[in-house]
Amino acid sequence: MTAVSPASPLRRDLTNAPLLAAARGQAPQHTPVWFMRQAGRSLPEYRKLREGVPMLTACFTPDMVAEVTLQPVRRHGVDGAILFSDIVVPLKAAGIDLDIVPGTGPVVADPVRDEDGVNALPELDPASLDPVAEAVGILVRELGDVPLIGFAGAPFTLASYLIEGGPSRHHERTKALMKARPDVWHALLGRIADYTLTFLRIQLDAGVDAVQLFDSWAGALSERDYREFVFPHSQRVLTGLAPAGVPRIHFGVGTAELLPAMREAGADVVGVDWRLPLDEAVRRLEAAAPDAPRPVVQGNLDPAVLFAGWDVVEREVRRIVAEGEAAAGHVFNLGHGVMPETDPNVLTRVVELVHSIR
Repeated sequence: MTAVSPASPLRRDLTNAPLLAAARGQAPQHTPVWFMRQAGRSLPEYRKLREGVPMLTACFTPDMVAEVTLQPVRRHGVDGAILFSDIVVPLKAAGIDLDIVPGTGPVVADPVRDEDGVNALPELDPASLDPVAEAVGILVRELGDVPLIGFAGAPFTLASYLIEGGPSRHHERTKALMKARPDVWHALLGRIADYTLTFLRIQLDAGVDAVQLFDSWAGALSERDYREFVFPHSQRVLTGLAPAGVPRIHFGVGTAELLPAMREAGADVVGVDWRLPLDEAVRRLEAAAPDAPRPVVQGNLDPAVLFAGWDVVEREVRRIVAEGEAAAGHVFNLGHGVMPETDPNVLTRVVELVHSIR
């Protein structure tokens, strides 16, 4: 694992960009907004570009990564671009045999379920991620004053895919290994944390302006188990990124009970899904760390609301913007990713509405 270098000379000076100002707890010129999975299946231009191209091939093709990342910025006028990628990209780059199966998700050919499996995991050669760095370089040149958010999956979620062999509803093999062989578990998450740090270091050195660590499945855990089995590894990733000096966003699904721990792990911005109002999330974060700076939050419109008609969407957007005022800073987003069937025009109207409110 290579340590994260200080501020990249390739990074733009975007001090006044609303997204970065809000992430620092300052007062931006308007509430910034971007959407998780904004670059993807909801856009017809994306579907046309990706036709016949496997997902992982797309993720390692710099021109395609850049174009897909730019599409929602052009269409919606969002305040941030999120690097088009997938959480399993560093695993694939390391040489692990996996594929993203349409309609299923990541599928691992040889799941890792014991000490031998962990010991057999390959090292990640940073050079294998050169296409990602090249894509970031293109985007830094093309995005103008729009910040670029780097992207990685958190160690727990990647471990779950490796252990289960693919998506899982109950994560039973994952939890069994965690409880029965904590030594093997921590060795596995330590290796994955190395992958994640390398993946994010590549993006940071190439010039991204912020990073988001996705822990999609962490909500399957109790706070006790999270703190014992996951927290040390997420903390190593997030604190390991501190020298770069960029905002670190940490997001998970179903993590209302974990938010204080996720912030404590090193997050500057805490992503909140739709299950918990933002003002309540802020209250919990402040109660857990009364001496810490006021929290900054991201979220949290339920993606399903986008199908409910504009009157409902507008009401919910206004509510969330109002609740976000409880925080030191608020980055408007969804409570999870954009669904494929979402009308892109609704997303554009949401951006315009958020910008008009505050």
